Amino acid sequence: MTNNQPHHDLSGPPTAPPLILGPSIGTSLAVWEPQLPALTRTHRILRWDLPGHGGSPAALLPSDGSATIGDLAALVLRLADEQGWERFAYAGVSIGGAVGLHLAAHHPERLTSLAVVCSSARFGDPAAWRERAALVRAEGTEAMVASRPGTWFSHGFAHTPVGAALIEDLRATDRAGYAACCDALAAYDITADLERIAVPTLVVAGRDDPATPPAHARRIADAVPGASLLEVAGAAHLAGVERPEPVTAALLAHLTDSTAQPHDDATTRPQNDTPHDDAPSQPRNDTPHDEVPHTHTPHDTTPHTHTPHDTTPHTDTTPHTDTTPHTDASRHAAGMAVRRDVLGNAHVDRAVTRTTPFTARFQDFITRYAWGEIWTGDGLDRRTRSCITLTALIAHGHDAELAMHIRAALTNGLTREEIGEVLLQSAIYCGVPAANSAFATAQRVFDEIDAEHVTTRATTSATTTTATTTSTKVDTASRSDTEK
Repeated sequence: MTNNQPHHDLSGPPTAPPLILGPSIGTSLAVWEPQLPALTRTHRILRWDLPGHGGSPAALLPSDGSATIGDLAALVLRLADEQGWERFAYAGVSIGGAVGLHLAAHHPERLTSLAVVCSSARFGDPAAWRERAALVRAEGTEAMVASRPGTWFSHGFAHTPVGAALIEDLRATDRAGYAACCDALAAYDITADLERIAVPTLVVAGRDDPATPPAHARRIADAVPGASLLEVAGAAHLAGVERPEPVTAALLAHLTDSTAQPHDDATTRPQNDTPHDDAPSQPRNDTPHDEVPHTHTPHDTTPHTHTPHDTTPHTDTTPHTDTTPHTDASRHAAGMAVRRDVLGNAHVDRAVTRTTPFTARFQDFITRYAWGEIWTGDGLDRRTRSCITLTALIAHGHDAELAMHIRAALTNGLTREEIGEVLLQSAIYCGVPAANSAFATAQRVFDEIDAEHVTTRATTSATTTTATTTSTKVDTASRSDTEK
């Protein structure tokens, strides 16, 4: 290593396809140790340390607050050039993943594939990162040690030998290098560039990650054409360390698939588990989380659950204005937004998780075409589209999809009575037996929704009763103490 290069480690067969692995802020290249035995069987691995981390000098990044993710990406390209690698696969955790997204967007000719683990297109409020940089410059990385175990790990993993060793790596990190990485994260926002990424992309999220929750991964996977998404249960920010098996398996499958077939915009977009697509979704408004500076309030990390549909009629029937997307990437992003709007995040997330390499290309097609072109059109409002969809599904006897789209129709503003009218009219043109089956399916869906509402009300009532009882006990104790 020279003074103008990061510390790095090479392993695996020298003639195997190259794979560069980037770490998370506060960690060394050891963060990839759990994946090394499997990955070195098939790839030549280069792991590198961030400036000021592990064996890399802090001076690799400017110390005046001007450091960027682009600076880190340039260091990676310098390492690749030294090895003579014109093209390479890349995987990175957190800030390491941000470096990968930058490379894919700005140097696509250098990458063969990309894996982004527990990362984000934007790591929250830049001011918070500036605050963290100032704190670490003043007090050192010891100031971060108390908060990192709960961010990096769940279930007490920090107390294992592996977890404890990573915490010690944080303690040993140079304050100037860590602060410069904070500066780079403060200046980073690649959201607008995601749709230009054309390399095969895997996005991994830890379901218990408070730093970059699954919503961050979904946002990347929804915007990058062809990206696949894995959410790892029982894992926080360092998912590859805490749950190495599923992360390693996903990486191996992704690398194998990327090597086996060239990537194009119509290839690997896993969207759901069945050949048909679900239904519209509204643009999500979840606030970007960040590999958050400790001064921020921790974000809710509860996995998004599907809220029972409100059957109150919606009154907005105004056709959409013409916002028809004009590229595959924008059609895909628009289609995913509509899908989530109508079917809900929980349904779509389950579908995306179950997509396989075999179904991925079809799901990309259906998301761009059905959802990204037809459902986003301004010629009909969504109530009308739901009426048409229900009739077509009845005519062809697609009862499973009919149940899904009855829920979607409620979301789009149809009442139960109006759905009944659609089903009744279909008896004339689609046949009485088909309508009879459709009425049975609709009744089952309505019963399920009613049961969901009863369960929700019962849970809420029990919670309220418990809170009231507790409050009464506290008030009584308080009055008793005062009287004494």
